Formats: sequence, structure tokens, C-alpha cells
Amino acid sequence: MKKLLLATTTLALGLTAGAAAFAETLTVGAYPSNPPWEFKNEQSEFEGFEVDLITEVAERLEMDLEISDLGFQALFAATASGRIDVAISTITITQERLQSQSFTQGYYDADLALVSLADGASSLADLAGEPVGAIASSTGDAWIQANTAEYGFGELRTYPDQQGLLLDVRAGRIAGAIGDVTGFIFAAKEMPDLNIAEVIPTGDQYGLMLPKGSELLEPINAAISEIKEDGTLAEIYEKWLGEAPAADSSTVTVLEIPTAE
Repeated sequence: MKKLLLATTTLALGLTAGAAAFAETLTVGAYPSNPPWEFKNEQSEFEGFEVDLITEVAERLEMDLEISDLGFQALFAATASGRIDVAISTITITQERLQSQSFTQGYYDADLALVSLADGASSLADLAGEPVGAIASSTGDAWIQANTAEYGFGELRTYPDQQGLLLDVRAGRIAGAIGDVTGFIFAAKEMPDLNIAEVIPTGDQYGLMLPKGSELLEPINAAISEIKEDGTLAEIYEKWLGEAPAADSSTVTVLEIPTAE
């Protein structure tokens, strides 16, 4: 009985003990124009799905939280240089990124989508010879480059943020944009002239990105496992996306830390 009590106590205190070896503040970089994942409210405070997730992680590690505004491209340099501990902002786990960064387990199954004007392109096939756009360095950007030969896309235009990207879609300067389907669905609720023309299944997942070899990777990943197991992440999902996650999704399934191949 004494051995069982000791094992249970050790497990319960594991995250706190692991966090104690690190700085008191978890420094996080976020791209602030990415609703419903992260955005700033009228008080200039961060809100969103991933903000709630990283807040929960920090609380379980008993660390203070500091979130800084960064452009999407700047997130990669900030983690690589160690300027920040963690980057959030719908960052897809890819083998290319794993060569220079570390990632936690995935927590959201991330498909792409084509967004266009409601009376514009109705499918990827309609974009032959037409200018298309994506956020620079995003998986949408990479997908366009990898599939231009198949679909015959015209000029690829990249943008530092989603606001500028969707502004050009609405103005007709590009025929469509490729990016996170959930973000586009959220935007289309506020901009009824936009249309989700086609969903692009990818099998990708979003993870928290850290400097390569970060000592925080294991404790942060363990915190995410706890957040999945006790249902907290499912609650965050439903709060921001309006429905429960699928039972077999990465939002509720504990996964391994991804490794570079």
C-alpha cells in the first residue's frame, strides 16, 4: 500500500517537479490575426482556441505566461533562436519543420480549403491560369507550390497575414486562397461574400512548436496529454468551434511526440 501511495503521489507531482527546473515564465509567440485560434479582443488581450490551450499548459506547469505578437514567418526564427519557448498559431507538424524545430504531439486534425468569392471559383479546377494566394511559409503556400503543375494555377501571391489575404480575395485581386479550413469557415461567418469552395484533406495536425531539443518539450507534451485525458481540450474545442471533437481525433487521443525521419 505504501508503494502504491508513493507511485500515485509521484505521478501527480510529476509535472510540477519537471517545471520547477525551468524559468518561472513561459514565453510564447503568437500570430495575432488568426481567429478562432488566436486574436486580440477590444482590450488588446489574446483570446482563442490555442490561447486557451497554452494558458492551460502554463497553469499545469505552474508557470506564468507571456504572449508576444509575431508575424507567422517570424515564429520560426523566434523558436529557432530561442527567443521564445513556444510558438502557437495553427502550425502544422511537417517533416521539413522537424529538421530544425521540435513539436509536441498533435492536438487538432488540420485540413486545408480553397476560399473564394461566393460568385467566383467553385473548385480548384476553376483556378487554372488564375492568381492564387496563401499566408507566406504556411502549409497552404507549400500546397500551392506542390500542386501548381496539376491544377495549372497562375501567379502565387503570399501574404504576411490572413487579413490581407482575404482582402485580396474579396477585392478580386486573387481568384482564391488556400489555408486552414477552420479559420476560413470562421472568417466566412463575418464575410458572407466569401465561400468555402473546396476542402482539401491533408491528414495533417497542429502542434506546439519549440526550439530544437528544448527541455520544455517533454513536460509541455505531458501537460497536453493530461489536458486531453481529462476532457479539458474537448471543452476548449467545443467552446471555439461549436461542436464536440470526433472520438478518434487528435484532440482527444494521446499521441507520441513526433520525430524527424
